[in-house]
Amino acid sequence: MDHDTSLPDPTRVLVGGAEIATYRLGPEHATSAGDVVLCHGTPWSARSWMPIARMLAERHRVFLWDMPGYGSSISDDAPPADLVHQRERLAALIALWGLDRPHVLAHDIGGAVALGAHLLEGVEFASLYLVDIVTLAPWGSPFFRLVAQHEEVFAALPSNLHAALVREYIIGAGGEGLDARWIDALVEPWRSRAGQSAFYRQIAQLSQKHTEPIVRELGRVRCRTRIGWGERDPWIPVSQATELAALLPCPVDVITFPDSGHLAPLEATAALGEDALDWLR
Repeated sequence: MDHDTSLPDPTRVLVGGAEIATYRLGPEHATSAGDVVLCHGTPWSARSWMPIARMLAERHRVFLWDMPGYGSSISDDAPPADLVHQRERLAALIALWGLDRPHVLAHDIGGAVALGAHLLEGVEFASLYLVDIVTLAPWGSPFFRLVAQHEEVFAALPSNLHAALVREYIIGAGGEGLDARWIDALVEPWRSRAGQSAFYRQIAQLSQKHTEPIVRELGRVRCRTRIGWGERDPWIPVSQATELAALLPCPVDVITFPDSGHLAPLEATAALGEDALDWLR
């Protein structure tokens, strides 16, 4: 596993009234083997893709972003963090970056955001690589439902109890391969006052009603697609990988990572990175 948890300095852009921290790695366009956009999930940030991003950046221009409400895009302004706003922002960002049919790698709710941008916002992709994504029903744990009913109560927890809760929540996503340094890095953005409010706000605003129209349109995906999944994913069962593939235009290959939980980009970095490089070739 790549233990470097650092991010490059962000470039901040304003999209739809929300300030977004964006990152770029890799060669200039003249030598790029193809542009790649990486979309993170919850409760993560662009940081969770960095080991893979560094692998891809040896050949490709790589673009990352912290969705508003996550990572370095957490702010006191508290812009909406629902999936509809996020997919609209991704569409706007791709236009702002001037990308023509980029490849997209997406994890967790980032998969719903990427699919929504493609199917409902009309953004064209060269390819999609979907990793342990949130799309098919049912999704949303009992904890999600509890937070949705009592968001203000959770946001008012003493900071030490909040930090402990977030840490245990993140640990619960991974398998034995999730290194403690990565756990610390993933918890860190949520420890501030704004981060504590943002953590419960984004959970409360995530809704299955925003993925239902995406599922209805899955047969209209217009680019080649690959699916990767952690075999030990405790949040979304690996059986959803084949269910998702069956709903997409054929052929769709599925690869599973035997020792990975939900965080394949960090738990199966080498295997996922090499497979993604082969896919992009």
